Amino acid sequence: MSTSHRFFTTNPSSHHHKHTQIINTKTLIPHTYYPHIQLRHSRTNLFRNRLLTAHVNPSKGLSYEEDYKNDGGFATVTSSSDSDEDEKDVASKMTAVQQDLAGNESLWEQLVEILKFSGPAAGLWLGGPLMSLIDTAVIGQSSSVELAALGPSTVLCDYMSYVFMFLSVATSNLVATSLAKQDKSEVQHQISTLLFVGLTCGVMMFLFTRFWGEWALSAFSGAKDAHMLSAANTYIQIRGLAWPAILVGWVAQSASLGMKDSWGPLKALAVASVINGVGDVVLCLFFNYGIAGAAWATMASQVVAGFMMIESLKDKGYNGYAIAVPSANELLQIFKLAAPVFMMMMSKVSFYSLLIYFATSMGTQTVAAHQVLIQIYSMFTVGGEPLSQTAQSFMPELLYGAKRSLSKARMLLKSLVIIGATCGLILGVAGTIVPWLSPKVFSPDPLVIKKMHTVLLPYFVALSVTACTHSLEGTLLAGRDLRFISVSMTTVFTLGGLLLLLFSNLGFGLPGCWWTLALFQWSRFTIALLRLISPNGILYSEDMTRYELGKASTA
Repeated sequence: MSTSHRFFTTNPSSHHHKHTQIINTKTLIPHTYYPHIQLRHSRTNLFRNRLLTAHVNPSKGLSYEEDYKNDGGFATVTSSSDSDEDEKDVASKMTAVQQDLAGNESLWEQLVEILKFSGPAAGLWLGGPLMSLIDTAVIGQSSSVELAALGPSTVLCDYMSYVFMFLSVATSNLVATSLAKQDKSEVQHQISTLLFVGLTCGVMMFLFTRFWGEWALSAFSGAKDAHMLSAANTYIQIRGLAWPAILVGWVAQSASLGMKDSWGPLKALAVASVINGVGDVVLCLFFNYGIAGAAWATMASQVVAGFMMIESLKDKGYNGYAIAVPSANELLQIFKLAAPVFMMMMSKVSFYSLLIYFATSMGTQTVAAHQVLIQIYSMFTVGGEPLSQTAQSFMPELLYGAKRSLSKARMLLKSLVIIGATCGLILGVAGTIVPWLSPKVFSPDPLVIKKMHTVLLPYFVALSVTACTHSLEGTLLAGRDLRFISVSMTTVFTLGGLLLLLFSNLGFGLPGCWWTLALFQWSRFTIALLRLISPNGILYSEDMTRYELGKASTA
């Protein structure tokens, strides 16, 4: 056998073929792939350093390229000599190839793995909306005025919390990326610094609610809705006590999700939901505390959830009570990741706030109907959030880790979209049936029910696409295509706001608001999809330096 130090290609018809008979197995490597097999000679040991890398392509079978590693989805095969020892060594290497190929997941197996993670994660995202929906159902049974007061109140308590979603995204992204580098100390430091940021933001929001909450409600609701201002202020002042626990809990929860653990946080949310439900029934229905009782129950449940989230980190070997003040460089890194996400979330929060603003100007019954629908909508919408979290937890390893593989990343996205489309249809149907067939669960007022039924079609159209949208946007966040996603969301928000203003001036009423929401959601889906399938997108471009944090602003 020739020992030339140059590259050469094996061919069944060449005189080198007798030295590569070990790989001529139909069940392992098809005959037609031989031309793609390259053997490379090293400077030191000809036999041990000629590497043949087998790479699995889900759509085309096996392709071959040179590599120097043997990890994850790759295996190596050395060239052989005429000796029996060399033949045995090659055979053992090919056994490794077979084991590696057997470990590669099919599309169905990948779907199952995603569901194992995203199923429990769905409970996490359902927690907040479920608490608000319980409040809505309990309060709606006693007072339409207090039910209407929940509209502006939830803007400051629930929608404002989404402004700080950048904490969740930053934590998941940084933790998952650090884990992909197998650096546990860096993971602990990332958690500690982000816990400090979360605690600081929570204290600031508590102070804002305490001293400027009533002013914010007045500015949002307007003078003509002053009759519900007192009830709304009572609600936000009580809920505001939980702000530090909420944001610290988010960081701890997102750290667990970045570690691909969704069961620990789910246990915390399950306990919190039980506390909230029991508290609402006892305080509102038995003691007649009304909107104040609902606020106390929700606040207590959020504090308990935050504490349990921190405790769950202990099971993974991390200290959730270790808080570290970030350096200027670390704050800059967090800012580069968080600023585009902040703009994205601000656009979403602002759009939903505009919906409530225009609905509030249409009268008490209209805003009460909108409040019921938006709470049901929010609860079913978050059914797609686990797909975004799945992308943010699993994609960094495939995009930046030692096992980087864009083909596997594309397969993962395909699985996420399939699940998203299925879940979107199921959630759309289920979410529409609730206000259609069981509206009296939320309000016995016939005028409120009538207005709810007038917008069920745009309600379904908007709800059905959200799960797919979450999977696409989660992939963009995982790939740190931050500038694009923030600019696109800001653009869609601006156009949606202008359309809301136009429909309001034309007198389209509540249906105009919900059709605008449907267009808003489908625009997000279309833009994100086109970006991901672009040849310059994160799933096709080999130049990943464009999406590094240091270059995020110019990506």
